Amino acid sequence: MYAHNIRKGPPMQIHAKTALLPNGWAQDVRVTVADGRISRVEIGVPGGKGILAPAPVNLHSHTFQRAMAGLTEKRTAGQDSFWTWRALMYRFLDQLSPDDVQAIAAQCFVEMAEGGFAAVAEFHYLYHAVGGGRYANPAEMAVRIVAAAEEAGLGLTLLPVLYERGGCDGRALGGGQLRFGNDMDQFADLWVRAAKALTRGDDVIGVAPHSLRAVSAQGLTAVAGLTPDAPLHLHIAEQVAEVDEVLAHMGARPVEWLLANADVDARWCAVHATQMQPHETRGLARTGAVAGLCPITEGNLGDGIFDGPGWIAAQGRFGVGSDSNVRISLREELQLLEYSQRLAHKGRAMFASADRSTGRVLHDAVCAGGAQAAGRQAGAIRVGDWADLMALDGTGDLAARAGDAILDTFIFAGNDRMVTDLWSAGRHIVQGGAHIARDAIRARFAGVMARLGGAL
Repeated sequence: MYAHNIRKGPPMQIHAKTALLPNGWAQDVRVTVADGRISRVEIGVPGGKGILAPAPVNLHSHTFQRAMAGLTEKRTAGQDSFWTWRALMYRFLDQLSPDDVQAIAAQCFVEMAEGGFAAVAEFHYLYHAVGGGRYANPAEMAVRIVAAAEEAGLGLTLLPVLYERGGCDGRALGGGQLRFGNDMDQFADLWVRAAKALTRGDDVIGVAPHSLRAVSAQGLTAVAGLTPDAPLHLHIAEQVAEVDEVLAHMGARPVEWLLANADVDARWCAVHATQMQPHETRGLARTGAVAGLCPITEGNLGDGIFDGPGWIAAQGRFGVGSDSNVRISLREELQLLEYSQRLAHKGRAMFASADRSTGRVLHDAVCAGGAQAAGRQAGAIRVGDWADLMALDGTGDLAARAGDAILDTFIFAGNDRMVTDLWSAGRHIVQGGAHIARDAIRARFAGVMARLGGAL
């Protein structure tokens, strides 16, 4: 097993030919890292190689779903949708043990690091044994997620999820949902136990009411008050059927109801928010909350397309996550985010501004938004921040690129192999394009996959 803690000992230096700093691109940059944080940034120090940029947080992940990737593309009776996919997911998770969950999560975290993410906000709700039976430690599954992050060296914001009911009508949980459910007292105990499992200096604990369908108004208030300054994430307005259900039972559309009944502010992350009307987009953006966008999963599940131009016009903040982990790639999430806007609005360079290219705007936004949503002091090559950094290969397609064209080429014409190195809080976990624990973690994951192969 691997355990990657904050790097102690003498300061480490990372020397790049080109680097993206908070005020723009710079040449011949040397970054000094001490105890996991950036302690010094020097410009004009010759001898560096390659390209250095901040590495963002993956702000929304359900790691256990990685093992389902590629197994849900068959048509069922009638029109396939998010809801038929969810039924398959419930069947699948009934196969998973704590050992399986740790092996799958570790593989996910390796792929995230190799794809350009330095940390993850794990939206964690798979708690109990099959049928809802409790483990001796109610936080057993959370402990396994923490262990997987330590194995892979990836930064972690753990988001234990309150999941109370089967729908807005208050129906009881059933089937696969039994592995998710807790009342508020049970959840508070689980949360405390999960928080104690986090021992690395850069790890963060937050909370996550699952959705307005799965959490009562009282539950939402209680979970928001459990830890008032920590990150708070929830799914909202992902599906048309969800909007219709909330409207029918709660008298307002999901974002309308949330803004009228909760103190939404900058610690909130509204995940998906694909089904918003213009007034909801403007209202949510004004709160300072981060929109948690997962373009690959949203495309895979047929969720819909986020209103990018409206959100940007309202000065909204956003980040990206890999959600169902059907495909894990920072570059591909950003590419699809932009391309979906082009298809929806029949234009080009939808996120570009007067002074920054499309790739630069996207990268800057997800670095800042992901750090905010994760409660992680990161997102820039800046003294005091955690050293969450990625190095891009300065040869090949990037050899003749300068400035914002570097990110544009990486996102729209490149591939994940351009990520040669990655540091998470100074832990150098990707070297030469490969995660340092890739082989051992992948072998364990392959064993789990061989056993689960026929589960669906």
